[in-house]
Amino acid sequence: MKKLAIVAALAIAGIGFAGTVLASGDKPSVGVAEFKNESGAGWWRGGVGWELSGMLSNELSSTGSFRVVERAKLEKVLEEQNLAASGRVRSGSGAQIGKLTGADYLVMGTVTSYEENTASTGGGISFKGISLGGKKSEAYIAVDVRVVNATTGEIDFSRTVEGRTSGGGVSVGVFRGGFGGSLSQEKNTPAGKAIRAVLVEVTDYLSCVMVEHNGCEDEYAAKERKRRDSNKKGLKLD
Repeated sequence: MKKLAIVAALAIAGIGFAGTVLASGDKPSVGVAEFKNESGAGWWRGGVGWELSGMLSNELSSTGSFRVVERAKLEKVLEEQNLAASGRVRSGSGAQIGKLTGADYLVMGTVTSYEENTASTGGGISFKGISLGGKKSEAYIAVDVRVVNATTGEIDFSRTVEGRTSGGGVSVGVFRGGFGGSLSQEKNTPAGKAIRAVLVEVTDYLSCVMVEHNGCEDEYAAKERKRRDSNKKGLKLD
């Protein structure tokens, strides 16, 4: 009996160890919720929140580092969560995101700022009231990103990510996704370029802090300090 107990204990330990190894090699499973808007962006219209969610989902999937929950599955669960939160169903019976979708984390994004301006460069051609060229368009977008642990409900990661365009170029990264729906007409506009920039930056940040852990965290910490310092310079503090 003692030998059997020892064998059983070793078998259980072996199973536990194998499970730990398997878990450590798993890709994080994420769901990207509908983006929210707290800015005055003129390009924001019905459906854009889920379009941005889909674009970020594609970016995350393209890295090969994440398993991404399908929008249809996530959207249904989130709708049930909202019903539970509003009191229209019995308390405690709302859907549990992690269990019902298989997501380890829920990524939530809010557009908090959008600015765009067009300045003259002194060139261009004007003929019979029609001007061609001679203008420089710039755009800036800020997105607050939160990564909620689907098991604990706590925010494990958060950051304000910025995207900029200047002189017709995108400031960061290479965008792998595409524009469609309400955003299709923004593809080549300053707004579209800024959106591409910020989604690439969000993807790189999440890859760093959730998967890579190769020292890139220091780079993002430095970026965050720079962003905060830049914002402070715009304020008059006693």
